[in-house]
Amino acid sequence: MFTHITLGADDVEASRRFYDAALGALGIEPASGPDPKGRYWWRTARGAFAVGKPIDGQPACHANGGTLGFAARTPELVEAFHAAGVAAGGRAIEDPPGLREGPFGKLYLAYLRDPAGNKICALHRPG
Repeated sequence: MFTHITLGADDVEASRRFYDAALGALGIEPASGPDPKGRYWWRTARGAFAVGKPIDGQPACHANGGTLGFAARTPELVEAFHAAGVAAGGRAIEDPPGLREGPFGKLYLAYLRDPAGNKICALHRPG
């Protein structure tokens, strides 16, 4: 459905370090960049993700009510994402990483706030 997602960050280097660690725990290669607009990009065969200063020159802000979810192949990778993100300057939020059941079935989730305040999670769908 999506080709790419970009999040704003005022401290782009802190965000790059955070996402290199958190996404690296999921097996995603470190960011490329910066591109000519100062953004860093993480790419996979299924899509791309970037962080950078807002192009309009205004301060970055998080999407209140928004969450960006990253796929994880195993529950252990969800745990690794969470631990790496916290160690790299993220903040643990909501419940600790773990299994939850709801209208979408069983999901193994972990939520963080990145250094810019964006809400992100790693999600594994048990078979």
